[in-house]
Amino acid sequence: MIRSARPDGYSITGVKHRALLALLATAPFGRRTRSFLQTTLWGTTCYDTGRQSLRRALSDIKQQMGDEYTELLDATHGDITLDLRKVRFLGRIEDGIFLEGIDVREKGFAAWAEGIRANPDQIGGLYVSSRALRSPVQPVVAVLPFTALGADPVDAALGDWFAEQVCRSLGRSRLIAVISHLSGREFVRQTIDIAAVRAKLRTDYCVNGSLHRVSGAIVLDTDLIDTASGQLLWTEQFHIPAATFTERAADFVQIVLSRVATSIADEALRHVRDQEPARIDGHRLLIAGVALMHRLTLHEFAYSRTLIEEALRRAPYAAEIHAWLGKWYVLSVFNGFSTESDREIGLALASTARGLELEPDNAFCLTIDGFAQTNLKKRLDLSAARYDLAIDTTPSCAIAWLLKGVLHAFQDEGVRAVEATERARRLSPLDPFGYFYDSLTTAAYLAVEDYESTLEYADRSLSLNDRHIPTLRARIAALHYLDRGDEAREAGHELMRRQPRFTLDDYCRTHPAAACETGQRMVRALRAVGIP
Repeated sequence: MIRSARPDGYSITGVKHRALLALLATAPFGRRTRSFLQTTLWGTTCYDTGRQSLRRALSDIKQQMGDEYTELLDATHGDITLDLRKVRFLGRIEDGIFLEGIDVREKGFAAWAEGIRANPDQIGGLYVSSRALRSPVQPVVAVLPFTALGADPVDAALGDWFAEQVCRSLGRSRLIAVISHLSGREFVRQTIDIAAVRAKLRTDYCVNGSLHRVSGAIVLDTDLIDTASGQLLWTEQFHIPAATFTERAADFVQIVLSRVATSIADEALRHVRDQEPARIDGHRLLIAGVALMHRLTLHEFAYSRTLIEEALRRAPYAAEIHAWLGKWYVLSVFNGFSTESDREIGLALASTARGLELEPDNAFCLTIDGFAQTNLKKRLDLSAARYDLAIDTTPSCAIAWLLKGVLHAFQDEGVRAVEATERARRLSPLDPFGYFYDSLTTAAYLAVEDYESTLEYADRSLSLNDRHIPTLRARIAALHYLDRGDEAREAGHELMRRQPRFTLDDYCRTHPAAACETGQRMVRALRAVGIP
């Protein structure tokens, strides 16, 4: 179903006209090349006939849709795009035969339709859903099958399988849109032409590489390429024992995810430096804004809001961008940056509410609203409900598990806190901002009084962002209870240098954990090192 603003709607009656829309609706990002549509619907016998027939079909559809045509379809010299945000798939795959009644005799269309009818489950992999296309400000990544350099078909299968694991894991990101692995397979068994990858898949970045065997090991050469410039952003070689390749591959998938995320974020940050927001490419806006939000120097933090607001200006109906803006306001208040706390609390809650208004079941929006309710209103009951609903909706939502773990810590439920945060760390597809998961994990280990682990995570987090005040507090508490008093006092001095207006009264009045035993242990540690 294509949503129409017209009360009476419209009906697309021609068989090939309907087939054309079906081909677009099931395409990655709703895009197909003109040559593909021509040959699939009108065959290969005469190129000019196919070209003219496609033009007539588009003209007929435009006449039937009227003014809405330009809102739904975008036709360029090379391809046709359908706005998937205005498309809904009704019913279920098992309810009937795919495209029953649309009988186009051309062999290309018949083969395409029969292939899907034979394996209906693949439909979910042929397109990125409208939710993933909620904004034009996500970088788009394609992961191509790794090329086997030898003749062994087993190596070719391993290269394809490894790429699929990377693709699926990247797909859990809230900041990156990922082309389906099925679409990436179009480039298997051919020399990779980055310009062709960009043209056919409309991708900003491409992960590809090769696989070969050396002395009992499988060697993966992995690259990340900017498809617009052809620039190599990252390359690395991995040696994995052949006998344990499938068992150990998950560890290397995580390394690839981390490198890809960090490289894309770093490239975006380099690009936005000294640029007017209106001139920044859309796919760099949001990820740069979120990266700067987590740098937490005041200048960078302030600029991050400018970038996020520009992203929102370009995509006002993108629910998750509203949630990111809400998170910015939460951090502004919670970290003591705000000079108008009451106003920014209202803006934070209004932003997260707007995200949920647009997508009530969006796991990320639910989670960030819970984050706001915890840190701004101390509504732990409402936060718990938000996190539970987010996890029910999307069990693999890493940030929901992470914040659920922190919430358990704030309620002196230490074992459950550690379980949830460790699950979050396993699920997290990528953390280009490094310190965030490590920082929040410290709360869980403080709650079980495991101060060695608390210190380990705090130090690791602070090595990437030494300005994060809650992590500094966690480090002070860990050092204090480990009887490392001199180091704890030195850390206390650093805290006061970073946040000279901080007092224990402020902590007890504003922190959601202040009333629980974990919070009181923190108060005792801070008082012991001289915090006023």
